[in-house]
Amino acid sequence: MTGKFATAIALTLLIVTILLGAQALAQTTPADQPPATTPQPAQQPAAQQPTAQQPDTSQEPADEDSMRKKVKPRDYKPWVFNVGAGANLDSGTTKTWVRGGGFVGTVGVAHNANKYLGLRADFFYANLPLRDSTLRLAQATGATSYALDFTLDPIINVPVTKDWGGYVLIGPGYFHRVGSLSGSTAVPGSACNPFWTWWGACSSVSIPLNGSFASSSQNAFGYNFGGGITRKVPSGVEIYVEYRFTHGAHNGITTDVRPITIGLRW
Repeated sequence: MTGKFATAIALTLLIVTILLGAQALAQTTPADQPPATTPQPAQQPAAQQPTAQQPDTSQEPADEDSMRKKVKPRDYKPWVFNVGAGANLDSGTTKTWVRGGGFVGTVGVAHNANKYLGLRADFFYANLPLRDSTLRLAQATGATSYALDFTLDPIINVPVTKDWGGYVLIGPGYFHRVGSLSGSTAVPGSACNPFWTWWGACSSVSIPLNGSFASSSQNAFGYNFGGGITRKVPSGVEIYVEYRFTHGAHNGITTDVRPITIGLRW
C-alpha cells in the first residue's frame, strides 16, 4: 500500500517537472520573426486632371444684341398736339355782314408719317359779331353769331433750323354757322334783303311768316388752306403762329373765315 502511494507521488512529480521544463523552454525560445512583407511600389502621384477646355468662341455667332439691327432714333414726333387762340379776319360775303376781330379758338392733333408729312385735324370756334349796319338791316338790337369748323388736312412740315420751322396744309372742311337775333322788329312776310339771304332765313323772296327767321343754322362743306411758323423753346414745346383761309358754301350761301392764331405745339 505504501509502495503504490510512493509510486503515484513519484509519477506526479515527474509529470510536473516535465511540464515546468516545457514551459521554461517555450519562454526562452526567440519570438517568431514577423513574416516578410512584400515591398509596395512607391505610390504614383495622382494623375493631373486636364485643364477644362475653354470653349472656342471664335466660331460662335455674334451676340444677339450686336446682331439686332440698330433702330435709328426718330427725328420727329409721331403725334403732335396744338392749341391756339386769335382773331378772325373776314373775307368774301361774310365780311359784308360780320366785322373783323372776332375771337377764334382752336385745338388740333396731327399724326406724322415721317419728318415731313403728316395728317392734321383741327376744330375751330370763330365768333362772328354782326356789324351795326347789319343789325339795322335785321331790325334787331343785338345778335349772337358764330361758326364751328372742322378741317382735315395733309400737312407738310418744313424744318429750317434746329429751332425754327414751318408748315403748310390744305384740305376739306365742314362748317356749321349758328346765329340768333334779339329784339328784331322785322315783320314776317316782309321782302328779303341780301342780309336775310346770307342769314339763311329767306328761301324765296320774303321773310317766313312763322317767325323762325330770328334764328339761323347753316351747314356747309368746303375747303381750307394755310400755313404757320414754329419756334422751339428750351422745354421742347413749340410756339406757332398760323394763318388759315376757310370757305364753305351751301345753296349759294357762303361762310368765309380767316383765322390768325398763335399757340403751342407739343
